[in-house]
Amino acid sequence: MNSNNSTPTLRVLDANANRAAEGMRTLEETARFLLSAAELQFQFKNLRHDLSLAIARLPRLELLASRNTPDDIGTKTSTPSEQSRPDTASLIASASSRVQQALRCLEEYGKSIDVEFASQVEQIRYRVYDVTARLECLSLTTDTRRQRLASARLYALIDAGDGVDEMQTRMKLLADSGVGVIQLRDRQLDDRTLYERACVGASVARELGVLWIINDRPDIAFAADADGVHVGQEELPVTAVRRIVGAERLIGLSTHDMDQVQTAMGSCADYLGCGPTFPSTTKQFSSFAGCDFLQSVSDYFAQLEVVPRPAFAIGGITTDNVQQVADAGFDRIAVTSGLAGDDVTKAARVFLETLKTNDAPVAGR
Repeated sequence: MNSNNSTPTLRVLDANANRAAEGMRTLEETARFLLSAAELQFQFKNLRHDLSLAIARLPRLELLASRNTPDDIGTKTSTPSEQSRPDTASLIASASSRVQQALRCLEEYGKSIDVEFASQVEQIRYRVYDVTARLECLSLTTDTRRQRLASARLYALIDAGDGVDEMQTRMKLLADSGVGVIQLRDRQLDDRTLYERACVGASVARELGVLWIINDRPDIAFAADADGVHVGQEELPVTAVRRIVGAERLIGLSTHDMDQVQTAMGSCADYLGCGPTFPSTTKQFSSFAGCDFLQSVSDYFAQLEVVPRPAFAIGGITTDNVQQVADAGFDRIAVTSGLAGDDVTKAARVFLETLKTNDAPVAGR
């Protein structure tokens, strides 16, 4: 180690070592808790470990002795942008930039202290460029899907129809009518055909600007590059589904009582389906949660200090009874037969106008 370990240089190294480690921890926690990106979280953990090993080459006692936070003029200056993190992507971009700049400072100033240290930091910096870019891309994709989900009021469930052309035509009609989410639910198809239709639907949905969800099959949703998957209480648990579909895809979860709703709020599900509300012509139930359940969900959400997940009322909802759903505090619905008639556009308009005029929508805000 060279002998010119001046105090200012050590202060630069100490400050930037802390800055880089703090930024990496921020990114690691973002990957872990916000995006459920296990592989990226592991990468950041390794980067922090390798940075700690590199920093261990520096004289720890001299670094600590050089620290003088009270007299650091940098602690007294900030810009408005530093106080604003409107979304996950901006948080990641800011933390990534902080880490990269800190590593560059460590590398350049470290050359006067320990050339091997500077070389190790340089390699860490190159790895950081890659992993931060991957995390930011993941966040941007995820944020876009969740933004679309947040704005969706009308969710349609469809089968694959008699062929690809029929399914595509129906998807376009639904999207043009104001539907924001379309789910493919067809238990009659074999896996190969379901996968093929799911792939076609994913491509069409991207062109139409709507979300494309696959019912019950996280494997198909992942393989077909759908926007997400919807599962019930008897399918794979949400934690297992997340490991299959990854962090960027949406997961919907059906709920039938308040215990299930409260459990879902502690899970990594992105949205809830609440019902069944009324008897349905497409799915048989032994009992119905009804509008009383919707009202309970609405009241529960109103008491939460955090923003609740989007919640869609489902089960037998038609233009004749949608007002009851709105009166129960819901402004989002999932519909099958209610959007399967001859005049889809008219039905969709009635649904959306009724939900829009709801006096006090709570669920899903």
